[in-house]
Amino acid sequence: MKKILYSFIFLTSLFFAISSCSTKKDTFISRNTHAMSTKYNVLFNGNNVFDEAKQQLDDTYEDNFWERLPIEPLKIEEEEIIPMPGQTITKSTEAQGFDKSEEKAVKAIQKHSMVIDELERNKQIDEAYLLLGKSRYYSQRFIPALEAFTFAINKYPNANLFNETRIWKAKTHVRLKNEELAIRTLDLVLKSIDLPDEEYEEAHTAMAMAYTLLDSTQHIINHLKRSTLYFADKSQSARNLFILGQIYREEKQIDSSNMVFETLSYMKKIPQKYKVHAVLERAKNYNAADSTDLTIYALHELIDNRDNRPYLDELYYQAGLISQKKDSLAYAYDFYEKSIRYNTKKPVQKSLSYEKLGDLYFDDTKFEMAGAYYDSVLQIKELDQYSKRIRKIVRKRESLNSVIFYENIVKRNDSILYLADMPEEHQKEFFQAYVEDLKARDEAEKLKNEIAAMNSGGGIVDNANNNLPNNNSGKFYFYNVQLVGLGKQQFKNSYGNRPLADFWILSQGGGAFATNTGKKQDDNLLTDESRYDVASYIKTIPTSEEAIDSIKSQRNDAYYNLGLVYKEQFKEYEMAAVDFENFLNNDPTKNLILPTKYHLFKTYANFNTELSNKYKEDIVNNYPESRYAQIIKSPKSVSNLKNDENSPEKIYKGAYICFEENDNEYALSTVNDAIDKFKGMEIEAKFELLKAFLLFRTTGEEAFKEKLNFIIINYPNTVESKHAKQVLEELKNNKEKVNN
Repeated sequence: MKKILYSFIFLTSLFFAISSCSTKKDTFISRNTHAMSTKYNVLFNGNNVFDEAKQQLDDTYEDNFWERLPIEPLKIEEEEIIPMPGQTITKSTEAQGFDKSEEKAVKAIQKHSMVIDELERNKQIDEAYLLLGKSRYYSQRFIPALEAFTFAINKYPNANLFNETRIWKAKTHVRLKNEELAIRTLDLVLKSIDLPDEEYEEAHTAMAMAYTLLDSTQHIINHLKRSTLYFADKSQSARNLFILGQIYREEKQIDSSNMVFETLSYMKKIPQKYKVHAVLERAKNYNAADSTDLTIYALHELIDNRDNRPYLDELYYQAGLISQKKDSLAYAYDFYEKSIRYNTKKPVQKSLSYEKLGDLYFDDTKFEMAGAYYDSVLQIKELDQYSKRIRKIVRKRESLNSVIFYENIVKRNDSILYLADMPEEHQKEFFQAYVEDLKARDEAEKLKNEIAAMNSGGGIVDNANNNLPNNNSGKFYFYNVQLVGLGKQQFKNSYGNRPLADFWILSQGGGAFATNTGKKQDDNLLTDESRYDVASYIKTIPTSEEAIDSIKSQRNDAYYNLGLVYKEQFKEYEMAAVDFENFLNNDPTKNLILPTKYHLFKTYANFNTELSNKYKEDIVNNYPESRYAQIIKSPKSVSNLKNDENSPEKIYKGAYICFEENDNEYALSTVNDAIDKFKGMEIEAKFELLKAFLLFRTTGEEAFKEKLNFIIINYPNTVESKHAKQVLEELKNNKEKVNN
């Protein structure tokens, strides 16, 4: 009986307790019960979910340290996808996490809000609205976030989180490009009495964000400095300090920038990425007054730390830059190659390392290797292919094609002429040494294949089958695309472009024995029996005067064209001068002697005034009636010569009239004569473009496209080059329309 009585009393008490916890009754039990349930149940779970989503967002955010960092690490999607009826949009895991925290905040408001007599009796609801707004903010739904913050500020002016909510509202205004309204809000916050350190930092950080939109550098600096006074939020404060160092460098305040980065590099308990990049940024400020040894030592100290393995590519790259500045090119090559080797998931850094190696090989006149590294840059799909930097590399790579082509002609033909000038006994000695070396290499290759076959358990494998797959797993050479690409380029460096045929090393198209004398390719292929026969090699050397003259003429044309490319496209005036001089010293084509001397006059003017004056006097004294002499003596009077019947302008106009009247043969003949006569002058590109359209009528589309590409490469930064690009693009688009 007593048990029944106790049960009844307990149930009655429980009933009254539950009924007294109604959100409509302003009782002590109701207020505290709902406040406790809100704080330790719904909001506790909501804040945990929010913190996890925020941590994941920070971990997945990739900073671009090659530019000034944004103050808040949040990637804003420019366009929001609006789903069609019945369509679902897959959200990122970060957005899903913030959606869950938003659900918890809404649940806390709906189930535990106690608005009685227009006053909120649950002291935790302001925190629910703050969580609601923050969740919407990181989901990039800024208008709903602004509504949540505004409601909380208006309804709970005496809440503990009042100032923090105002800061978040100001940040939301910044995201909505209402920076002036944000600044007014933050001014009110900063005037508050007894503002906690955390909120002081947050307010100044948000103020710096607002002034970034206004591009007010000094205000950004002032607020970033104040935001780092207390270092309450170590991650954000370290970021603010890092950005401050970057801004000082932009403002040419290098000493202040160095001080900031050095301070960061010695700090503890901040994210490692800021410490490492502080050292890197300090190294970027390197100048002649700095100690090279100390800078390199600081980089090596970080390299030796295993915790910094994710940053090895950037560390080696920076070490390469400093080595290059100090003309330690061997170290620079090594550091850049290591930067590529240790790169993980940083396409920008990889492209920079490839580009620097390409530049080094270009400066060393190893153009094919330079081209290979530029190709590697262009193969990185993550890069913006329309950026100014990439477009510059594309133009440089296209120009390198002509350099490589003419350089190969010079090297090949010089080798042939060198062998042709040898006495017969020296030729025998030369090829005997070559045959002995060939035998040694063949034996070494055979031994290598036999050892590999025995190690794999497959018996002896001959050269014809040495590319059979091996069952052993590992980092096989041909699984690495970059290594294969470089291997192919090194093969071309040594042997040129070879056909897929037996005894390719002796085939036409590359090497010291290839010629363009009109012989069939099969005539140059040596049989298996003659592979080690010295006499067979000697037979491949041209002996007729006609063949040798053809090789010399081809080489001299290559010298002239190389000089033009170096002078006009790459501004490598010293290299251009060398090739122009080589052209003049090797039985030059008569109609190109005067243009070449004029080019040398202009080229030497950039680095050797004495030699420039020498060619100036030569042209004026020995060719006084030429157009080049008139240009040198009186540049302003050249415009008066345009009315002369023999002026290039008049000749071009006559050729163009013939083109319009479909007198193609006469127009083409006139253009060809003019190109030879006015070689090296600005109007040359106009004649070449007119010739391209004449070739389209007389020869066909392939010759037309080939000539347009020739104009693009050899006359860059001209109106004619731009027009040639447009025409090629139109041809491509028309072809695609036809195919579709």
